[in-house]
Amino acid sequence: MAEWTADGCPPGTEPMRIAPLHRHLEDDEAWYVLEGTLAFQIGDDIIEAGSGSAVIAPRGVKHTFWNPKQPPARYLIIMTKRISGLIDAIHAAQQRNPAAMKTLFARYESELLE
Repeated sequence: MAEWTADGCPPGTEPMRIAPLHRHLEDDEAWYVLEGTLAFQIGDDIIEAGSGSAVIAPRGVKHTFWNPKQPPARYLIIMTKRISGLIDAIHAAQQRNPAAMKTLFARYESELLE
């Protein structure tokens, strides 16, 4: 589990995804919004979650998330050791082209979908 903050989205701009559209083949992932709002795409559904809300992305289901509002959002991300390792590897990656990222996701039993 980790606590993170997502910057707000300035008025009139398109929200920026915090993670690209992807899925984890073997792991569930969840979020708990402490302050502000996060929006999620879970499968084909769009969900807006405010403070006190929890959202889960079951294994095998495509998902992404973003902060749709101006104020920053503070949240907990609940993840397996494998997902934590993937996030650490993404942040440490020197090659961030699509092919390198798809290979990196696959190494952690995940699939990059965009």
